[in-house]
Amino acid sequence: MKRFDQINMIPFIDIMLVLLAIVLTTASFVSQGLIPVNLPTAEQVSEPSKDEEPLEIAINEHNEFFLGEEKVTLEQMAAKLKVQAKPETLIVLRIDKAAVFEHFVKLIDLLKAQELSNLSIQAQQEP
Repeated sequence: MKRFDQINMIPFIDIMLVLLAIVLTTASFVSQGLIPVNLPTAEQVSEPSKDEEPLEIAINEHNEFFLGEEKVTLEQMAAKLKVQAKPETLIVLRIDKAAVFEHFVKLIDLLKAQELSNLSIQAQQEP
């Protein structure tokens, strides 16, 4: 009978690679918001300050508007922003790179009309 003096590390390494893949996949879902938006890339990207909870507005690839997690029309958004947002409220814009630019312009026009100018546009860091 052959004596085992060594431990077979291959199964251990396989398990660790699977766990690493799970962690990396989960981390990528967490780092993006709940609304699936394929953000454009930029060279200069900075994180907004964490002093206050920002109000998030998103436009997805299907040109649908979202206020937080709720799908809204532009008119509904205008009414909700009158109630929810003050001029100093930080608003984070997440616009899909496939979205029509006209929708972005309409959104900015709406925010200007309500005197909301504390904006942060979210983008991905270029690799």
